[in-house]
Amino acid sequence: MTAAHVLVAADKFKGSLTAVQVAERVTAGLRRVVPGLEVETLPVADGGDGTVAAAVAAGFERREVRVTGPLGEQLTAAFALRGTTAVVEMAEASGLQHLPAGVFAPLTATTYGVGELLHAALDAGARTIVFGVGGSATTDGGAGMLAALGAKFLDADGKPVGPGGEGLRDLATADLSGLDPRLAEVSVTLASDVDNPLTGPKGAPAVFGPQKGASPEDVATLDAALAHYAEVLEKAIGPKAAEYAVAPGAGGAGGIGYGALVGLGASFRPGIELMLEILGFNEALSRATLVITGEGSLDEQTLHGKAPAGVAAAARAADIEVVAVCGRLALPPEALGHAGIRRAYPLTELEPDRARCIAEAGPLLERVAETIARDFLS
Repeated sequence: MTAAHVLVAADKFKGSLTAVQVAERVTAGLRRVVPGLEVETLPVADGGDGTVAAAVAAGFERREVRVTGPLGEQLTAAFALRGTTAVVEMAEASGLQHLPAGVFAPLTATTYGVGELLHAALDAGARTIVFGVGGSATTDGGAGMLAALGAKFLDADGKPVGPGGEGLRDLATADLSGLDPRLAEVSVTLASDVDNPLTGPKGAPAVFGPQKGASPEDVATLDAALAHYAEVLEKAIGPKAAEYAVAPGAGGAGGIGYGALVGLGASFRPGIELMLEILGFNEALSRATLVITGEGSLDEQTLHGKAPAGVAAAARAADIEVVAVCGRLALPPEALGHAGIRRAYPLTELEPDRARCIAEAGPLLERVAETIARDFLS
């Protein structure tokens, strides 16, 4: 009989545990039941917040730089570097986590710091950039990012438009000719777990704006501003600008996906697919007899490009059994089975109180891992 070799490849439990902490807690629980068990950990991410941390856990070097935050403040952000490959996460510079508790700025939050982060990656010698987008506080179509990299977005008086999506209402001319010339020599891949277009009923403002504090009136303002932005860019660079506005991923992270497609020459790939490749998942999978994946909430969204679905699909293709851990479970067994997950273990089964479940996620996860060990490894 082959000795058990468990691969823990889970995403973060948002608001309670990082992906690295999830792996540590699962490992501790498994080994409490099966001492000396071979456990390999590979924290994963799908392009959203936690992507840089996952890359660092896989051996990339963490690089820190001071950039402009979503409200215009200075903050420290990081990217990951290995050789000439950089992993840049937009949430590091412009994520919701940088907003004060209860404060949103749906109309004015900027992605300028993301451009500064990309500039730092270029300075560090990056020639291949994995650009993870998600968890943004912004809906500016990536205009701030492109401005930081040398683009000009001017109003009718020839002055730079204001920050955020609202400022794009005043956009009269766009000029991308001043973009950092190094971008033409770099391969940029947009890693996103959403394939929404820039505007419209499934666009960035309508679908994701409310998560960033946008009222229905704000959503209408932002949708019109981004549509106008795309029209002005079409005059500047031609029909490609209109094509990119409806391309998969354009609506990612408040439309920064569109900015990446238009200005960075980026190509789009599902975030988890790309990240598993970068992290060396297939090699780790080849050693595994059981895979444990998971994230904070296993729900309908999980099935549409989130990390556990990507992990399970790859493991099923290799005929390796997968179980999942999660804070809460909102999927029926048949949906889990269809995704390639044999069984899911929610923390809420042990602690139904949501606040306590989040506060005590670490110890609860160890107990869940003990149950998995008894069910599958003993």
